[in-house]
Amino acid sequence: MSYSFRSLHAILLFGTLLFALTTPVSAAQPQVLFDQGHGQMFTIAGKGDLDLSTFARLFDEAGRGVPHAQSAPLDAAALSTARALVISGPFSPYSDAEVETLFKFVEKGGRLAIMLHIGPPAARLLERLGVNVANGVVREDEALLDGNPLNFSVAQLGTHPLFSAIEWFDLYGAWALLPVGNNTRAEAETGPQAWVDLNRSGQFDDQDVRQSFAVVVSGRIGAGEFLVFGDDAIFQNRYLTGNNLQLARNLVDWLTK
Repeated sequence: MSYSFRSLHAILLFGTLLFALTTPVSAAQPQVLFDQGHGQMFTIAGKGDLDLSTFARLFDEAGRGVPHAQSAPLDAAALSTARALVISGPFSPYSDAEVETLFKFVEKGGRLAIMLHIGPPAARLLERLGVNVANGVVREDEALLDGNPLNFSVAQLGTHPLFSAIEWFDLYGAWALLPVGNNTRAEAETGPQAWVDLNRSGQFDDQDVRQSFAVVVSGRIGAGEFLVFGDDAIFQNRYLTGNNLQLARNLVDWLTK
């Protein structure tokens, strides 16, 4: 049987239309969003040591699609197609409206991961979720990296899927977290001799606190879940090796489950 060019073109056009009608439209599928609208200096497109491009690439490598950067305010419209949201290293605070939008996003089944570079910009959001953040970073006296008390390994891990196939991971300047809501719990903690320089004196004294501190907290709200990390360096290009890389892959699985 033979076809003219015009009839063959019509057949191919019909086949293309049929394929388009029967193939899901990716833009309508749930997405993973990275908030980049609150002064974030380290982005998923950046290639620098402290950027998040390697972490973002893990989503695609796992067959979960390419994450999208969200630079506009976080309102219901912005999150309407999102399955999960990652907030890493905000430097400017979230408005009251954004805090409530994010709370409802999780409540309706969304997943949220928050990584802190500095604590104050996310403090109101964390409080709404049932998590407090200290006014300083944790100093350790064990499992130090290169002898720096701000950089250390954490081996007191909970049973969260985040820690599948790892026994420890490394931190590089983590803010102390405190789960205060009935919906929250500590998932990773420092050793009992860790301390926070509350009065900024540069040394431990009677105004400071020495104890085990949470550095990863999990929580549930309604149908959704969230994770809070006291450090954002965990997932930055420079530090995404070894157990931190496995931790990142586990986080990708959790966010897109």
